[in-house]
Amino acid sequence: MRPLPHLRRAARGVLGALLTVVALLAALLATTSPAHADTRVCEEFGSTTIQGRYVVQNNRWGTSATQCITATDTGFRIDQADGSVPTNGAPKSYPSIFNGCHYTNCSPGTRLPAQLSTISSAPTSISYSYVDNAVYDAAYDIWLDPTPRKDGVNRTEIMVWFHKVGPVQPVGSQVGTATVAGRTWQVWSGNNGGNDVLSFVAPSAITAWNFDVMDFLRQAVSRGLAQNNWYLTSIQAGFEPWQNGAGLAVTSFSSTVNTGGGSDPSGSTACKVSYGTNVWQGGFTADVTVTNTGTTPVDAWRLAFTLPSGQRITSAWNASVSPQSGAVTASGLAHNARLGAGASQTFGFQGTYSGSFAAPGSFSLNGTACAVA
Repeated sequence: MRPLPHLRRAARGVLGALLTVVALLAALLATTSPAHADTRVCEEFGSTTIQGRYVVQNNRWGTSATQCITATDTGFRIDQADGSVPTNGAPKSYPSIFNGCHYTNCSPGTRLPAQLSTISSAPTSISYSYVDNAVYDAAYDIWLDPTPRKDGVNRTEIMVWFHKVGPVQPVGSQVGTATVAGRTWQVWSGNNGGNDVLSFVAPSAITAWNFDVMDFLRQAVSRGLAQNNWYLTSIQAGFEPWQNGAGLAVTSFSSTVNTGGGSDPSGSTACKVSYGTNVWQGGFTADVTVTNTGTTPVDAWRLAFTLPSGQRITSAWNASVSPQSGAVTASGLAHNARLGAGASQTFGFQGTYSGSFAAPGSFSLNGTACAVA
């Protein structure tokens, strides 16, 4: 029996509608797919690069159990972290992201090693994502040596602990407290048998922060653990897990080393920020314009700054801004992620505040400090 003409037309109509839906879904998936696929690394000392300027390394050295990390466009996450080691000894690994040189593995375009006396500033920013079902610390690992070596263990190691979970502590013993880069820290000092270690431990968790690495390097010099003619060889940020660790992540990272009054050529060369506000009782809006005053374009621009205490962002436009308070990073969206030489991008946000209102004191574009207009 042959189908009636109106049934054939209906079937063709349904088929056409289904094909249209499939085409729309395919187009949507094509436009929302990430520009770069994430890279998974499970080799013991395996590594990869991101943004054409940082190395992400697995760095599993204290256990034979499997550890796998995934490098993303902005950082990395730990996907698998099997096994455990005693908490009264060394951790099982240090998965991390770095600028500089580590055991002959140097990040693209780095200015490190660089002599301390030649470094005018070393701005860095980071945001962490933590878990509770593991024993670990989240820390920067900063290395110094009398020579510009790119291999092996350096003479002095500076660790900056943003957070810790479980009964773990830095190498050595606590020798006091200090205020560094505007924060109060427990200070620990010791030697692990291969190098001196100077550690700064935050009394409570820090999830995101922008700071100048030079503030901590000056502490090492003042305490006799380095000299101004020594070399900074690498700036690393990641996790030291003793037990488990899956789910830990560095969600964003930037590091720049400015020497001789210049800027790191692997990042933006120069920038300027204007920050205009409209303030009322308990609330405000901010209109921010960032200008690339350098001679090369900046792709995937990220403007880092710290909101004064009591301020909290409730909404934003023309950029993705996170987290909502403290050290925040504004990132360009798909339509405005490229900042050409001499070009500007403007974004804004609305927020609340308590106490007296103030504007952020400094800004950095992809790790490079900006002038404030």
